[in-house]
Amino acid sequence: MSRELLQLSPQEFVRFLSDHGITRFHLVYDAASGAMAASHPELQPLADFVVADERDFMEHEGAFFQVSRKYDTLQGAFVHRSRRGAAAGGVRYWIYDTVEGYLRDGLRLSVGMTMKNALAGLWWGGGKGVMARNPEVDRDDPEARATLYREYGELMTRIKGCYVTAEDVGTSVDDMAQIFSRTRFTTCIPPALGGSGNPSVPTARGVIAGMEAALEFRGEGTLSGKTVAVQGMGHVGEPLIGYLFDKGVARVIGSDIDEELIARVQQAFSGENLEARFVELDDLSILAAECDIVSPCATGATLNPQSIRSINARIVCGAANNQLEDATRDDRALAKRDITYVPDFLTNRMGIVTCADEGAGYVTDDPMIERHLARDWEYSIYNMTLKVLETSRSTGDPPGTVALDMANALSLETNPIYGHRGQQIIESLVVDRWYED
Repeated sequence: MSRELLQLSPQEFVRFLSDHGITRFHLVYDAASGAMAASHPELQPLADFVVADERDFMEHEGAFFQVSRKYDTLQGAFVHRSRRGAAAGGVRYWIYDTVEGYLRDGLRLSVGMTMKNALAGLWWGGGKGVMARNPEVDRDDPEARATLYREYGELMTRIKGCYVTAEDVGTSVDDMAQIFSRTRFTTCIPPALGGSGNPSVPTARGVIAGMEAALEFRGEGTLSGKTVAVQGMGHVGEPLIGYLFDKGVARVIGSDIDEELIARVQQAFSGENLEARFVELDDLSILAAECDIVSPCATGATLNPQSIRSINARIVCGAANNQLEDATRDDRALAKRDITYVPDFLTNRMGIVTCADEGAGYVTDDPMIERHLARDWEYSIYNMTLKVLETSRSTGDPPGTVALDMANALSLETNPIYGHRGQQIIESLVVDRWYED
């Protein structure tokens, strides 16, 4: 039964839920027993699949879902670990072929946020929101988007703050305003409403810091005169391209699946040496470009045995979450080819850093933010990248493994004020049967 459910498309799964009268449900892990329970017996096969998975499940505390009332869209919130604080991470609005693909993406992305938040020194746990786009709904319809994101905000309110959402792939600042209209458990709120807005620009600055550290580690100078291939020219990719040209790179090769976006970026950098390529959704050819640095800034799992064999760059450093299809296998494969890999959750932290403390107010050129991009703070992106790479060289462990070990240890520290409150909230949600109207 689990394989049948897993291979359904999200829309087929929505119909399955409707047939069984289910509009909201959860999968919650019990660490004491090592079992995961579904809120509804019809969905227990999904819980059994998740808890048995050895690749993407890492003792996630829980996952919470609903089907939007009007547009038949599957919406979810994945909570990995909340010892340091509420699970925090953006909500992704994306296309998924199967329920399994949808679940795996949420599991992987939420782990990435745990590690990212811990390495950044934030008192937040790791979580991720995922909405599966209904192909029958126009993603650019303002009314549809407003409704979908307002309902997602309602989901945040129903799960009482164990997960705090933010902006991610497919989601805009305007969408965050809709979420904010229905919940206080969100960040990346528009500046007009007291928030920090789009975190993409500081994220791009963080990727630049990671690239510079990797070049320093390899003794290859600065970005000046280098060629960089950027996979994905959207929220982060576009400002990243601008910063690369500011740093004096000789050439940027970019790719994207959106022809209108490509045209806009080409126009923005019409006086620069930018080659922009249109590619289909699963086309990873940009990773094989002749260049000094490959920068994955699209979706995850693009670094796999096939794509790694084709890489012609010496450094991989980008903003995309969960770039490695298999964290252990692909980390080692890159190291074996003497390709310096800067772990994504180390270098792309600036989005969550910028919006994490919205409630604390704002300071111009905030030193709490700028220290992550400087070189005089031990835990800055530049210094942590060097530390990870140097530890990797001395121990023989690949960079991703080194960074994960560091982040994992930090993620197990308990919030000094609230304790493991996220787990308490999840337990109360189960007892209160949150999914019932």
